[in-house]
Amino acid sequence: MALPNHDLTARGEGSAGDVLGTFLRAQATAFLRGLRLHEESGADAAEGSDAARSLRGAARRISGSLATFRVVTESSWADGLRTELVWLSSTLADEHAYAARLTRLLDALHRLSGSPEVPAPRGAPGALTVGSARAAALLERQLTLARTRAHSATLQALGSSRFHAVADAVAVLASEVPLDAVAARGRVDEVLVPLAEVARNRLATAVSALPHAAEAHPYNPDQDGSWHEVRRLLRVHRYAREALGEDVARLAAAGDALDRHRDAAEAAAASATAARTPRIAPATAYALGVLHADQRHEVEAARFAFQDLWQPAAAPAL
Repeated sequence: MALPNHDLTARGEGSAGDVLGTFLRAQATAFLRGLRLHEESGADAAEGSDAARSLRGAARRISGSLATFRVVTESSWADGLRTELVWLSSTLADEHAYAARLTRLLDALHRLSGSPEVPAPRGAPGALTVGSARAAALLERQLTLARTRAHSATLQALGSSRFHAVADAVAVLASEVPLDAVAARGRVDEVLVPLAEVARNRLATAVSALPHAAEAHPYNPDQDGSWHEVRRLLRVHRYAREALGEDVARLAAAGDALDRHRDAAEAAAASATAARTPRIAPATAYALGVLHADQRHEVEAARFAFQDLWQPAAAPAL
């Protein structure tokens, strides 16, 4: 599948160091703001979740930009900070992911149990409704336990010396970006644009290697990994374009489709794991099987949605 061409152009004036430095300082400021809001949220779960999301977003943008534009910075500094920000973003994401997965699965069970399109197993009228309640209870136990563990890991991480070192490094970044003296003086179109194009080409290669959704079996989880990698590369490409001051609306829409793909794939995996619980009732296993199939269909739909966004006729500006 062809990735639509995009003619990268520099936005604004100044050197490569000026443009990259402005973007990184802005993201560092957003990180520190999110950290302050997280500390102030206390027991308010909603505010804490929003603050953690802000922290993750800023951390991903900084780490992604340091990866793409590494040669413009002091490389050893960039490599160290990027590693720590990836660790932090991943740690903060786990608790939210488990909570969102449980909500997704419980909503799907509720929808499926009342759907006339889902037949009950032969000789067991209403088995899906009965099994759904038991499946929901099982999923809630498993995912709530996982979320509790992730919450403990988050609290431990935020109280660690490792996190405080990361926060200190980002605080320094908010005022001063360590740049390579030579590369930073170069023009944006000669330095940053070619580096951003490398990120775009990596994404193009990964997208072209994807099987077309119509050719892929909807129940084949072995293909999920390549789609998750495209999601990661798309995010890096999007952040590079943001750093250049370009419009990323279409990339954001494509990213949303891949987010739905990831969420549905992980929800399907969670339902399959629950179905392997020893000694569960047949009705519970049946409900979990229906749930797994439903989420795999959601995976397939997300793949179609993403690929539609990459059709040259539909997205000539990407």
